[in-house]
Amino acid sequence: MGSIKVVGLVQHPRRHCAEVVGTIAEWAAERGIEVVGLAGEAAPGCPAVAAEELAGRADLVVSLGGDGTMLRALRIAHEHRTPVLGVNLGRLGFLPEVDTPELAAALCAIDEDRFTIETRSGLQITTSDHAAVAFNDVALLRSPGRGMAAVEVHIEGHPFVSYSADAIVVATPTGSTAYSFSAGGPIVSPRVEGLLITPVAPHSAFNRALFLSERERLALRILPSSGELGVEVDGRLVARPQPGTLIDITVEPAAARVVRLGRTTFYQRAQRKLRLTGSPTT
Repeated sequence: MGSIKVVGLVQHPRRHCAEVVGTIAEWAAERGIEVVGLAGEAAPGCPAVAAEELAGRADLVVSLGGDGTMLRALRIAHEHRTPVLGVNLGRLGFLPEVDTPELAAALCAIDEDRFTIETRSGLQITTSDHAAVAFNDVALLRSPGRGMAAVEVHIEGHPFVSYSADAIVVATPTGSTAYSFSAGGPIVSPRVEGLLITPVAPHSAFNRALFLSERERLALRILPSSGELGVEVDGRLVARPQPGTLIDITVEPAAARVVRLGRTTFYQRAQRKLRLTGSPTT
């Protein structure tokens, strides 16, 4: 008997997952392993449980989808630090580890402890009335037609610089290849602990990104001159802060545990996803 007793499934809401769920169920049945899914998306024959129960019971969480599904699985697994295996369905992502033809072999390897864990940091965001965790990014976005996002960056308790922009993105190294990257930010190795601050379409004199250590305290203050803003955490709208609001953001090291089987590196996945073909030759 291997080390896995319960597998929890997190599925993409709009992808056809029945075949891959069947593969997992067949593999699990042969080994006496229980498979549970989330309420509202569990497959036939797969008990449905609440997210809190799934994370608490599962020895392994399997994400079926792409990067978005993987981020949801990481949030669900966060409290218990349950390892998450990403199975890519459809478009290639940065976070999933295997494609569907490799799934059965990957599950066997995990059950036999032939894998490694890659830790990923998270961002804890706190305001006077909101708290959330992000694994990709926290974005302060202006509402269309309501003026620019005017935000003052505080580092270690002191104002450092102000941005006026369409948005200000605070990303983990994991999230450096997401919204921040599309705004011109750098790719950051997932082995680094820290946070990346990137303005989107900045209108201020200072228009460069910042990278802070995981030990440095960051706060964002909404300036009185700011237009109406929304706060998105991994793409989910969580708040509409008023001018004067102070948003504290801290790094939580090793907030998530991603299963790696040593088949590809982060740079190989980035190369495929971004269609990089190497340096130009002369």
